[in-house]
Formats: sequence, C-alpha cells, structure tokens
Amino acid sequence: MNSKIDFFFNKEKKWSKEFGKLRTIILDCDLNEELKWGQACYTFQKKNIVLIHGFKEYCALLFFKGALLTDPKKILIQQTENVQSARQIRFTNVKEIMKLEKTLKDYIYEAVEVEESGLKVELKKTADFKMPEELQKKLNKDAPLRKAFDSLTPGRQRGYIFYFSQPKQSKTRDLRIEKSVPQILDGKGLNDE
Repeated sequence: MNSKIDFFFNKEKKWSKEFGKLRTIILDCDLNEELKWGQACYTFQKKNIVLIHGFKEYCALLFFKGALLTDPKKILIQQTENVQSARQIRFTNVKEIMKLEKTLKDYIYEAVEVEESGLKVELKKTADFKMPEELQKKLNKDAPLRKAFDSLTPGRQRGYIFYFSQPKQSKTRDLRIEKSVPQILDGKGLNDE
C-alpha cells in the first residue's frame, strides 16, 4: 500500500467498502499503487494496468488495455462507443466484488501479461471519425484555425471532434466551436489549461 494515496480511499464515502476490497485484491496481485488523474492507479514496471474509480451509479475497475483481454466471463464493458482501449468491470456492492475475487485476479494477471508482451490496441485514426459539419465549415473558412487544428495531437483532435459532435442542435455545436477557437489557436486540447 502506498500511504501517499490513502486520502483517495479516505475521502470516498459512497464506495468506501468496495474501494477497500478492490484495493486489497489488486495489491495481492503484486502491482504498484500510485495516484494518477486523481484516482488509485496500479502499475506493473511503470505501465498502467488498472484503475479504481467511482461514479454515481457504480464503482469500477478500469483496465487500460481491456480491449485486448480475452474476457471469458463477458464482464468487461466499453464505457462509450468512442472508448477504444479501456474496459471496465462495474460493481454496485462489495458482495459482487467478493464473488468475483478470483476472476478479478485472473483478469489482472492477464492484463499484466498483455503489457509484458508489448501488445498494443490498434487505435482508429482521427480521419476515421466523423467530423461535425459545423467544424468542417469553420476549418474550411479559417486557414489559421485549420493549421492550428491540424497541428494538434491526434488525441486532442479527437477530443474536440467528440465534444463538438455531442449536441443534437447545430446551434449548440456552433457555440461550442466558437468558444474553443482560442484554445485551438493556442495549440491546447479541450481540457488543457
């Protein structure tokens, strides 16, 4: 256990029992415990393997390369259609975790094997994602914006594409794009400061 991240477990009220049990199971698999992205993250040879996180309706183990796991129990969940690599196992109570303890360890050990093997998830290219029409029009009209957008990392480009695509109304998509123009021109991603 890494005492530097005890606060993560101590601050959690809703899922405290579940987080505690997940922590015990993961540490029993000889992973290192760190704090990343404000979450309890477990690594093997400095490579991210699994993360514990909580949501309103459930808590979860997130496997960074879950898409590469065999998932014999069919319990891995893709959070959204845009998540390419990570997969979750979700829980609503500590009994579910206890019932799956052996299975969870098997999945963790397989995730370590995937990491050791050097396997990588084949990620879609930014061009494979549908660009919102409003963004395409804006980029076609504004050469400096086009250049700045094209200079962003693929992950930042996808972040903007997903964000701009979410609203159902064109007007809302346009507003999001307009508000993000200065950030894009500064070479920053959606959540960069």
